[in-house]
Amino acid sequence: MKETSFEKTIETLEKIVDELETGEFSLDSSMKKYEEGIKLARTCRGQLDKAQKKIEVLIKKDKGMFEKKLFEEKAED
Repeated sequence: MKETSFEKTIETLEKIVDELETGEFSLDSSMKKYEEGIKLARTCRGQLDKAQKKIEVLIKKDKGMFEKKLFEEKAED
């Protein structure tokens, strides 16, 4: 199965949120949309995690040489 782009997944998730906020759906339909939204949110999280693992930062070393290191997220204070 082809993986949907992050942007398209977010767009679909936003549409579901907008639809749920209207309150125009039955409980059953709302639950189905909610479940779909949860799956999409998990997909987005997985795509972000995958992208974060691929990010490399170039750090300038002595004499103009560069070293590649994996990106590490800094904890917020």
